[in-house]
This record gives sequence, C-alpha cells and structure tokens, in this order.
Amino acid sequence: MPPKVQKVMVQPINLIFRCLQSRTRVQIWLYENVSTRIEGFIIGFDEYMNLVIDEAEEVKKLVDRKKIGRILLKGDNITLIQMVNQN
Repeated sequence: MPPKVQKVMVQPINLIFRCLQSRTRVQIWLYENVSTRIEGFIIGFDEYMNLVIDEAEEVKKLVDRKKIGRILLKGDNITLIQMVNQN
C-alpha cells in the first residue's frame, strides 16, 4: 500500500511574499480594465493585497508599454497576479 500524500493548502499571501523575496517580475491583471495590465516587481504589500510595485510598466494589449515607475496599486483593482518570464 503506497504511503499517503498529505496535501498542504498554500496561502495566497505566501505566494506574493515569495515573489517579493525572489524579486520576480509579475504581471497584474486589472479588475475593470481588461486591456491594460501592470508589470513590475513587488516590493511591498499588506493584508488587503495593496501592492507597491517598482519599475512598473502599463501594458496595453500586450504591445504598447509605458513606464510609470513606482506605484501603489490598491488591492480592489487586482484580478490576477502571475509571474513573468524575464528575457
């Protein structure tokens, strides 16, 4: 009989902290603006998922990019956070 594999629930806050610690570039999808996304490095966050993003870029339709620097993004505006391959 194979040993039981115990599944562990991963807390979202832990994944955000991992991105912060490893300085991983992330892409953030915005809640009511589906054609615009924000890319940058998470350098801070709180329990409401408000994020401080460094080297932020506004990406429209994955083609047009605009550098906007360091920003504070309110957690209510976030739909999805994903890691981005750094080429």
